[in-house]
This record gives sequence, structure tokens and C-alpha cells, in this order.
Amino acid sequence: MNQAISLIVGLGNPGPEYAQTRHNAGFRFLERLVGETGVVLRQEARFRADCARVMLAGREVWLLAPQTFMNHSGESVQKFAHFYKIAVPGILVVHDEIDLPPGAVRLKIGGGDGGHNGLKDVTEQLGSGEYIRLRLGVGRPDTSAQVVSYVLRRAPIAEQTLLDDAITEALRHIDDIVQGDLQKVMNVLHLHAR
Repeated sequence: MNQAISLIVGLGNPGPEYAQTRHNAGFRFLERLVGETGVVLRQEARFRADCARVMLAGREVWLLAPQTFMNHSGESVQKFAHFYKIAVPGILVVHDEIDLPPGAVRLKIGGGDGGHNGLKDVTEQLGSGEYIRLRLGVGRPDTSAQVVSYVLRRAPIAEQTLLDDAITEALRHIDDIVQGDLQKVMNVLHLHAR
């Protein structure tokens, strides 16, 4: 049986200085989803996050934007999932992915953190990496030493447009994702590879 999604987490850093950075792809996805559904993310101090409840594919789904800064995202996710008794496989984490080119989008079930500090903390705090990931490509810098400054830098307009295209493509399949038809979405996104 397919595992339906009960919680969608967008990863990013709070504050206007980070708004257009590559690392905030997850926040950008949530902003688009919120814009399309008309809900409002509200601050919840007990979770150190902004959150909302929305109906997607006939299901009630929570949206969560941790306000802890990227490296401590897991704190919000764990507290929220524990409070609402959401199982790890029912969590979708949306994040930037340097191993994909700008404009690419992939769905992945479980796995490692690939050096992504937000994913690393989410996995540590949940005690499992078996959540679903929506990976939004931002490209890779020339050297590994440049990764931190690269993801924290504002992307050029052309890259931001590609990211928006990837988000549009992902949102086109959000109902199937929420319903747990993950293999179907993975196949479609793979066919539309950049």
C-alpha cells in the first residue's frame, strides 16, 4: 500500500537576506503552494516554525517551514511530527539539491543526506532517513570548498526562473505525491529530465 503524505516540510533559512538564495528552494516551494491554496502560514513558537493546514487530494496535510535556520531544521520537524503523531514515511521534505542542475526536480524515497546539513539534522532528530524527499536542482559550484557560499548566495535571475519551472512541475504532481503514488511521479519526473 502506498504511504500517503501528512506533512510537507520546506527547508530554508529565515530572514529576507536569505529569501532568494539557492538554499531556500524548500521555502520557495512552500510559498508557491501556499499561494495556490490560499492558506496562510502562521508562526507556532512551540515548534519554532511557520505552519498551516491545507486540503490536498482530499486529504488534510500540514505545511511546515522551520524557522531554526537550516542546520537545526530537524528540531522543528521532530517536535511537529511527534505532537501530531505523523510517521516518518508520511513526511515529505522539500530541499535544494546541488547534485541536480538548475531546473531539475526529483522525488526520492529515503536515503542519505548527501552532505546537506538540513537533511542531516532532520534524519538525526527523527531517528530515521525514511522520509520522502523532493529534490530541487540548484547546480554545483566548481569546487567542494565553494558549496557553502554557493548555496547561501542569491541565484542569478535565469537560475531562479529554472527553479520556478521545477517547482511548477512538482506542483503539477502534488496530488499524486500526497496520495502516495510516488513511483508514478518518479517515473514522470525522470522522463522530463533536464
